[in-house]
Amino acid sequence: MRYVKGFGRFWYDFIIGDDWKIAAAVVLSLAVTLGVTLSGLVTLGVGTVVGGVLLLVSFMVSLVVDVRR
Repeated sequence: MRYVKGFGRFWYDFIIGDDWKIAAAVVLSLAVTLGVTLSGLVTLGVGTVVGGVLLLVSFMVSLVVDVRR
């Protein structure tokens, strides 16, 4: 059981790290990109570009929120 707990802690620290807001923004951006691409609203190439831009914007917003404190 100790190994399972250690494995879970490793992945939590690896994915979440120091700031849970950045991890949540990345997951939300990827989910929106996947949803828009699978729904057929945009092509795969456009969805990729929009997803990348969405990731950058969400990352910048979370950094601005942290820096303003």
